[in-house]
Amino acid sequence: MQEARRQQLLQLCEQLKIEIKDLSLLDMALTHSSYANEVKGKTKFNERIEFLGDSVLSVIVSTYMFNNYQNLPEGDLTVYRAHLVCEKSLFKFAKKIKLGSYLLLGKGEEKGGGRQRVSILADAFEAVLGAVYVDQGMEYARAYLLRLMQPTIDEVCLHGVPVDEDEFDYKTYLQEEVQRHGDVKLVYRIISSSGPEHNKTFDVEVELNNQVIGSGSGHRKKEAQQRAAKAALENLHIEIK
Repeated sequence: MQEARRQQLLQLCEQLKIEIKDLSLLDMALTHSSYANEVKGKTKFNERIEFLGDSVLSVIVSTYMFNNYQNLPEGDLTVYRAHLVCEKSLFKFAKKIKLGSYLLLGKGEEKGGGRQRVSILADAFEAVLGAVYVDQGMEYARAYLLRLMQPTIDEVCLHGVPVDEDEFDYKTYLQEEVQRHGDVKLVYRIISSSGPEHNKTFDVEVELNNQVIGSGSGHRKKEAQQRAAKAALENLHIEIK
Protein backbone atom coordinates (compact mmCIF):
# COMPACT_ATOMS: atom_id res chain seq x y z
CA MET A 1 0.00 0.00 0.00
CA GLN A 2 1.37 3.42 -0.93
CA GLU A 3 2.19 5.76 1.94
CA ALA A 4 -0.23 8.43 0.70
CA ARG A 5 -3.09 5.92 0.76
CA ARG A 6 -2.05 4.65 4.18
CA GLN A 7 -2.11 8.19 5.58
CA GLN A 8 -5.50 8.79 4.03
CA LEU A 9 -6.92 5.68 5.68
CA LEU A 10 -5.40 6.63 9.04
CA GLN A 11 -7.07 10.02 8.69
CA LEU A 12 -10.42 8.28 8.17
CA CYS A 13 -9.82 6.09 11.25
CA GLU A 14 -9.13 9.21 13.30
CA GLN A 15 -12.25 10.88 11.95
CA LEU A 16 -14.39 7.82 12.80
CA LYS A 17 -12.64 7.30 16.14
CA ILE A 18 -11.78 3.71 15.30
CA GLU A 19 -8.63 1.62 15.29
CA ILE A 20 -7.94 -0.78 12.44
CA LYS A 21 -4.92 -3.02 12.81
CA ASP A 22 -5.05 -4.31 9.23
CA LEU A 23 -5.50 -1.24 7.04
CA SER A 24 -5.74 -3.44 3.96
CA LEU A 25 -9.24 -4.41 5.14
CA LEU A 26 -10.31 -0.78 5.18
CA ASP A 27 -8.61 -0.21 1.83
CA MET A 28 -10.57 -3.10 0.35
CA ALA A 29 -13.83 -1.80 1.86
CA LEU A 30 -13.32 1.48 0.03
CA THR A 31 -12.27 -0.01 -3.30
CA HIS A 32 -15.01 -0.17 -5.94
CA SER A 33 -15.05 -2.94 -8.53
CA SER A 34 -14.54 -0.37 -11.31
CA TYR A 35 -11.11 0.46 -9.88
CA ALA A 36 -10.17 -3.20 -9.41
CA ASN A 37 -11.13 -3.90 -13.02
CA GLU A 38 -8.86 -1.14 -14.28
CA VAL A 39 -5.82 -2.49 -12.43
CA LYS A 40 -6.67 -5.98 -13.76
CA GLY A 41 -7.22 -7.90 -10.55
CA LYS A 42 -4.17 -6.58 -8.71
CA THR A 43 -6.36 -5.40 -5.84
CA LYS A 44 -9.43 -6.68 -4.01
CA PHE A 45 -12.69 -4.77 -4.11
CA ASN A 46 -15.46 -4.41 -1.54
CA GLU A 47 -18.35 -6.62 -2.67
CA ARG A 48 -17.55 -9.61 -0.42
CA ILE A 49 -16.86 -7.58 2.71
CA GLU A 50 -19.94 -5.45 1.98
CA PHE A 51 -21.96 -8.69 2.02
CA LEU A 52 -20.61 -9.41 5.50
CA GLY A 53 -21.16 -5.86 6.69
CA ASP A 54 -24.79 -6.04 5.61
CA SER A 55 -25.37 -8.97 7.98
CA VAL A 56 -23.48 -7.33 10.85
CA LEU A 57 -25.52 -4.14 10.37
CA SER A 58 -28.80 -6.03 10.55
CA VAL A 59 -27.79 -7.91 13.71
CA ILE A 60 -26.61 -4.78 15.54
CA VAL A 61 -29.67 -2.69 14.65
CA SER A 62 -32.09 -5.56 15.40
CA THR A 63 -30.46 -6.35 18.75
CA TYR A 64 -30.46 -2.71 19.82
CA MET A 65 -34.16 -2.28 19.02
CA PHE A 66 -35.07 -5.63 20.64
CA ASN A 67 -33.26 -4.78 23.88
CA ASN A 68 -34.22 -1.12 24.18
CA TYR A 69 -37.78 -1.01 22.81
CA GLN A 70 -39.48 -4.01 24.34
CA ASN A 71 -42.92 -2.46 23.79
CA LEU A 72 -42.59 -2.59 20.00
CA PRO A 73 -44.31 -5.53 18.25
CA GLU A 74 -42.54 -7.60 15.64
CA GLY A 75 -44.33 -5.84 12.79
CA ASP A 76 -43.07 -2.40 13.81
CA LEU A 77 -39.56 -3.72 14.44
CA THR A 78 -39.49 -5.14 10.93
CA VAL A 79 -40.68 -1.90 9.31
CA TYR A 80 -38.29 0.26 11.32
CA ARG A 81 -35.28 -1.95 10.66
CA ALA A 82 -36.05 -1.97 6.93
CA HIS A 83 -36.11 1.82 6.95
CA LEU A 84 -32.90 2.16 8.96
CA VAL A 85 -30.81 -0.22 6.85
CA CYS A 86 -32.21 0.70 3.43
CA GLU A 87 -29.95 2.09 0.73
CA LYS A 88 -31.20 5.65 1.11
CA SER A 89 -30.57 5.71 4.88
CA LEU A 90 -27.08 4.23 4.57
CA PHE A 91 -26.27 6.75 1.84
CA LYS A 92 -27.07 9.57 4.27
CA PHE A 93 -24.78 8.11 6.94
CA ALA A 94 -22.01 7.60 4.38
CA LYS A 95 -22.36 11.22 3.26
CA LYS A 96 -22.23 12.40 6.87
CA ILE A 97 -18.84 10.75 7.42
CA LYS A 98 -17.60 11.77 3.94
CA LEU A 99 -16.86 8.24 2.74
CA GLY A 100 -16.96 9.39 -0.87
CA SER A 101 -13.66 11.20 -0.36
CA TYR A 102 -11.89 7.93 0.47
CA LEU A 103 -13.22 5.73 -2.34
CA LEU A 104 -11.03 4.23 -5.04
CA LEU A 105 -13.04 4.40 -8.28
CA GLY A 106 -12.37 3.60 -11.91
CA LYS A 107 -11.95 6.57 -14.24
CA GLY A 108 -15.36 6.08 -15.84
CA GLU A 109 -17.14 5.81 -12.50
CA GLU A 110 -15.25 8.85 -11.25
CA LYS A 111 -16.34 10.93 -14.24
CA GLY A 112 -19.91 9.66 -13.84
CA GLY A 113 -20.20 11.03 -10.33
CA GLY A 114 -19.58 7.77 -8.50
CA ARG A 115 -18.47 9.51 -5.32
CA GLN A 116 -22.02 10.77 -4.89
CA ARG A 117 -23.83 7.69 -6.19
CA VAL A 118 -26.35 6.35 -3.67
CA SER A 119 -25.65 2.66 -4.23
CA ILE A 120 -21.86 3.03 -4.15
CA LEU A 121 -21.83 5.02 -0.92
CA ALA A 122 -24.38 2.77 0.79
CA ASP A 123 -22.34 -0.31 -0.13
CA ALA A 124 -19.14 1.36 1.09
CA PHE A 125 -20.77 2.12 4.44
CA GLU A 126 -21.62 -1.56 4.90
CA ALA A 127 -18.18 -2.61 3.69
CA VAL A 128 -16.43 -0.38 6.25
CA LEU A 129 -18.57 -1.90 8.99
CA GLY A 130 -17.56 -5.33 7.70
CA ALA A 131 -13.90 -4.33 7.89
CA VAL A 132 -14.27 -3.08 11.45
CA TYR A 133 -16.00 -6.32 12.42
CA VAL A 134 -13.33 -8.57 10.87
CA ASP A 135 -10.49 -6.55 12.39
CA GLN A 136 -11.88 -5.82 15.85
CA GLY A 137 -14.87 -8.09 16.51
CA MET A 138 -18.57 -7.65 17.10
CA GLU A 139 -18.56 -5.51 20.26
CA TYR A 140 -16.17 -3.00 18.73
CA ALA A 141 -18.24 -2.92 15.54
CA ARG A 142 -21.39 -2.42 17.62
CA ALA A 143 -19.90 0.54 19.49
CA TYR A 144 -18.71 2.12 16.23
CA LEU A 145 -22.05 1.72 14.45
CA LEU A 146 -24.17 2.93 17.35
CA ARG A 147 -22.08 6.09 17.69
CA LEU A 148 -23.27 6.92 14.20
CA MET A 149 -26.78 5.47 14.16
CA GLN A 150 -28.18 5.39 17.70
CA PRO A 151 -29.85 8.85 17.63
CA THR A 152 -31.59 7.95 14.36
CA ILE A 153 -32.60 4.49 15.61
CA ASP A 154 -34.08 6.07 18.76
CA GLU A 155 -35.95 8.68 16.73
CA VAL A 156 -37.52 6.04 14.49
CA CYS A 157 -38.42 3.71 17.36
CA LEU A 158 -40.03 6.54 19.34
CA HIS A 159 -41.82 8.35 16.51
CA GLY A 160 -42.04 5.94 13.60
CA VAL A 161 -40.68 6.16 10.08
CA PRO A 162 -40.72 9.82 9.05
CA VAL A 163 -42.51 10.88 5.93
CA ASP A 164 -39.53 11.67 3.74
CA GLU A 165 -39.79 14.90 1.78
CA ASP A 166 -38.19 13.04 -1.13
CA GLU A 167 -40.97 10.44 -1.15
CA PHE A 168 -44.29 10.79 -2.92
CA ASP A 169 -46.59 13.47 -1.49
CA TYR A 170 -50.01 11.78 -1.44
CA LYS A 171 -51.73 14.74 0.24
CA THR A 172 -50.80 17.20 -2.48
CA TYR A 173 -51.66 14.75 -5.24
CA LEU A 174 -55.08 14.05 -3.72
CA GLN A 175 -55.78 17.78 -3.38
CA GLU A 176 -54.85 18.42 -7.01
CA GLU A 177 -56.96 15.53 -8.29
CA VAL A 178 -60.17 16.32 -6.41
CA GLN A 179 -59.94 20.01 -7.36
CA ARG A 180 -60.28 18.98 -11.00
CA HIS A 181 -63.97 18.41 -10.25
CA GLY A 182 -64.82 21.90 -9.04
CA ASP A 183 -65.26 23.44 -5.61
CA VAL A 184 -64.39 20.76 -3.06
CA LYS A 185 -63.29 20.71 0.57
CA LEU A 186 -60.73 18.26 1.95
CA VAL A 187 -60.41 18.00 5.73
CA TYR A 188 -58.08 15.79 7.77
CA ARG A 189 -59.35 14.89 11.23
CA ILE A 190 -57.57 13.12 14.08
CA ILE A 191 -60.22 10.68 15.28
CA SER A 192 -58.16 9.08 18.06
CA SER A 193 -54.72 8.74 19.58
CA SER A 194 -53.31 6.04 21.78
CA GLY A 195 -50.13 4.94 23.52
CA PRO A 196 -47.71 6.67 25.90
CA GLU A 197 -46.82 10.31 25.38
CA HIS A 198 -43.41 9.47 23.90
CA ASN A 199 -44.81 6.92 21.45
CA LYS A 200 -48.34 7.91 20.45
CA THR A 201 -50.22 6.49 17.50
CA PHE A 202 -52.57 8.86 15.66
CA ASP A 203 -55.59 7.71 13.65
CA VAL A 204 -56.63 10.14 10.92
CA GLU A 205 -59.57 10.31 8.52
CA VAL A 206 -59.74 12.47 5.42
CA GLU A 207 -63.14 13.84 4.38
CA LEU A 208 -64.21 15.07 0.96
CA ASN A 209 -67.20 17.39 1.30
CA ASN A 210 -67.97 15.86 4.73
CA GLN A 211 -67.71 12.27 3.48
CA VAL A 212 -64.91 10.03 4.75
CA ILE A 213 -62.84 8.79 1.82
CA GLY A 214 -59.78 7.38 3.54
CA SER A 215 -58.07 6.69 6.86
CA GLY A 216 -54.55 6.05 8.09
CA SER A 217 -52.44 5.69 11.22
CA GLY A 218 -48.93 6.74 12.18
CA HIS A 219 -46.69 7.82 15.02
CA ARG A 220 -46.72 11.33 13.60
CA LYS A 221 -49.75 13.33 12.50
CA LYS A 222 -48.12 14.09 9.13
CA GLU A 223 -47.38 10.41 8.61
CA ALA A 224 -50.99 9.44 9.42
CA GLN A 225 -52.33 12.12 7.06
CA GLN A 226 -50.16 10.91 4.19
CA ARG A 227 -51.38 7.34 4.72
CA ALA A 228 -54.99 8.53 4.85
CA ALA A 229 -54.47 10.42 1.57
CA LYS A 230 -52.92 7.33 -0.03
CA ALA A 231 -55.90 5.23 1.09
CA ALA A 232 -58.29 7.86 -0.31
CA LEU A 233 -56.60 7.76 -3.71
CA GLU A 234 -56.97 3.99 -3.76
CA ASN A 235 -60.62 4.15 -2.63
CA LEU A 236 -61.43 6.71 -5.31
CA HIS A 237 -59.58 4.61 -7.92
CA ILE A 238 -57.32 7.55 -8.80
CA GLU A 239 -54.19 6.30 -10.52
CA ILE A 240 -50.91 7.95 -9.59
CA LYS A 241 -49.20 9.01 -12.80
